[in-house]
Amino acid sequence: IFKTSVRVYFIYFCVVAFRRKLKADLSAAFPLLSADELSELVPNKEELNVLKSYAHKGDAVTVYVLHKNPVFFEVDKKLFPTVYVLWRYPALLPAFKTWPPVLQKLTGGADLMLPGVVVPSCGLPDVKQGDSCAVTLVNNRAPVAVGTAAVSTEQMHCLGMKGRGVCILHTYMDYLWAFGDKSGPPSLPDAESEAHGENGEECEISDKEEEEVDKCVEEQHSPEETVTDQAQSCFEELSLVEQDEEKGEKNNEKEEETQDESCLVFTEVMDAMLLQCFLHALKSKVKKSELPLLTSTFLRNHMFSCCPSGKQLDIKKSSYKKLSKFLQTMEQRYNIVRVKELTKGVESIVEVDWKNPDSVFVLCITVDTDVESTPLPDGEEGEILYHPPEITTLYSVSARLEPLFLNANKRKGATLHPAEVRSIVTEYVKDNELVDENNKNYVTINPTLCDCLLEKSEYQEVVSLKWDDLFSRTLGRMQECYQAVFPGQPPIVKKGHIEPIDITVASRGSNKKVTLMKNLEVYGLDPAVVASVLQHRVQASSVLQPVPGAKDKVLVQIQGNQIQQVGKLLLDHYQIPRKYIQGLEKAPKGGKKK
Repeated sequence: IFKTSVRVYFIYFCVVAFRRKLKADLSAAFPLLSADELSELVPNKEELNVLKSYAHKGDAVTVYVLHKNPVFFEVDKKLFPTVYVLWRYPALLPAFKTWPPVLQKLTGGADLMLPGVVVPSCGLPDVKQGDSCAVTLVNNRAPVAVGTAAVSTEQMHCLGMKGRGVCILHTYMDYLWAFGDKSGPPSLPDAESEAHGENGEECEISDKEEEEVDKCVEEQHSPEETVTDQAQSCFEELSLVEQDEEKGEKNNEKEEETQDESCLVFTEVMDAMLLQCFLHALKSKVKKSELPLLTSTFLRNHMFSCCPSGKQLDIKKSSYKKLSKFLQTMEQRYNIVRVKELTKGVESIVEVDWKNPDSVFVLCITVDTDVESTPLPDGEEGEILYHPPEITTLYSVSARLEPLFLNANKRKGATLHPAEVRSIVTEYVKDNELVDENNKNYVTINPTLCDCLLEKSEYQEVVSLKWDDLFSRTLGRMQECYQAVFPGQPPIVKKGHIEPIDITVASRGSNKKVTLMKNLEVYGLDPAVVASVLQHRVQASSVLQPVPGAKDKVLVQIQGNQIQQVGKLLLDHYQIPRKYIQGLEKAPKGGKKK
């Protein structure tokens, strides 16, 4: 279920009571875990986060993250360990052994079939249908996949080791694994492999066995879906020999160093941007009459407005993490501002030394140049240029109208533009000489047109139809569809009307309003990006929530009645046509001043 990226919509920190409950659930689900091991996996004081997310098929998944590594995930109220946990406790789940080339298939989204299971001398593990189990490779006890047993062990023998064996949920090299530190599996040789290879030789796989391996795995996806680059290279990266594993560890260390360097560069860029906005705000925005000025107001009203166009200021992604720490550094290092706590827990800027000779106001231009010329890492900051999709109305051939389109080789389900429908119908009428000789504005009804376009009550009454009536009846009996074409992507065709972006205003509590937006995904808009842009435009909090009854859609909620700002963003910035936006008429109208 993690073959594509996971969409996280809610993150929260585990409190003590929740950790107690989680320990109890883990103890019941995995009796082999001792109390000390449970305390290591669910510590009382260390950071443990819970991620609510959706997998690629829309399954609701809860992921528990410890030290930035996913340790457990929950699907349908059932807990499963990740490969990171199983590498520490390989005996936690009963394991089925398979050949190394099968891993590539499992990572691509396939289940483990029984012909690909290697039966050890001690026999298969005893499992029941639906039990949690792991998948290991020959010569290595370190699990590389987690899933549930499709049938019991007894049924496996009864079926002659044919059919589905393990329904795979999570594998090494999938997106849940990539959410962690991306480490490789350790080398844990089992007793049986050591007995067969005392000299440390590996078991070789013949060409015939590789052919059997390809046959034993059942792909669950269409031919158009290809395995990702990660899945294609996973077998090459998976090392079963200690020397290869050491090389892999060195490569992982290099990758981590590269990522750390990239993060460090971006942190320095954000620090420079923060300093630029701070200095520019003091020089051009803050007036002496405004002092004392709340630090939160200074950030919201002055610093954000000084951010360079196309960039986004985020203190949490700087080395300071908090505004108070940044202002404290500015006060101690440059002695430009003086911050004081006038009210308990509320800091204010009480003094600004504009005449300080040591001030660094002159650095504003230098910092601005550096920030503009330094590229930002991919996927971090800077909004990607958006182009709205080209939306076209199409019509699908229904079973009733199939005889009318047979001559054009259009079967049931074929999608056509309205102009194509008119052309095919016109050609059919002319080929069958159905144009009325006395009045060419009418078309004579033959048995095929009668069955396709007329109601039963009209069979004896209607002998001919006007051209416009003929076309309208044809389109009216076809399934309406729409085609959305995004730049650089293949066309997407879906049945029914395209859903407009729905904007509504709801009440929360005592006279508090919130603006809700949904169906942004239909137009290729990322709800998280739209929420972030609106949050900075209107300086109000925003929340992402799942849409009830729709697994793959997210609702954007922003504080206040922001329909006017939402309309400007969608119409002017994203260039979405007005006909695809619903609810703009609910914007508050300003009254005339008397």
